[in-house]
Amino acid sequence: MTSPIGALGAVGGLSGVGGVGGVSGAGALTGTDKASGPNTDFAGMLSKGLESVQAAQTKAGDLAVQVANGTLQDPAQYTMAATEAGLGLQLTMAIRNKAVEAFQEIMRMQA
Repeated sequence: MTSPIGALGAVGGLSGVGGVGGVSGAGALTGTDKASGPNTDFAGMLSKGLESVQAAQTKAGDLAVQVANGTLQDPAQYTMAATEAGLGLQLTMAIRNKAVEAFQEIMRMQA
């Protein structure tokens, strides 16, 4: 039997979700809160990460409209924003899938 937590750490080289710092906009996932130091609230950290992904998708959508209107000077901005939003969504889905797998594994355990 594999450890669900160990499998989560193997996704994309994640080490406590702080490994996604290369994706701009995902800085909320680093686990630090400026007011109180290290963030120990998993739900809060997850919420910030989802907000970050949503913001990246919104930015990509806005830039897509600008590309369609012909008002965007540098189409590479849209390409980068769309790639960032796609990677954020992939990471979110991978975390969700691992959480579901962990839940299913817990449910299979005998009391």
